Amino acid sequence: MKYDVLQIIAMGLMVTAAQGAFRLLIDHDNTGLLGWVGGGFPVLLTAYLCVVAVGVVLAGWSHTRAKALGRRK
Repeated sequence: MKYDVLQIIAMGLMVTAAQGAFRLLIDHDNTGLLGWVGGGFPVLLTAYLCVVAVGVVLAGWSHTRAKALGRRK
């Protein structure tokens, strides 16, 4: 059960960060949730892409762990 919840949280994190990255690419002044990071466009885009990567890795890892426990096919 905990891997299911972790996978849902990771996917939500990934989707939110991906939306923020796309929004930043379209409008460079719209910094979104990570606006507090500062450093300008390149730093913010890198931060969003790193959060997306963390979400992807965490979702994949939790899916693999749930599969090993027999919760996935």
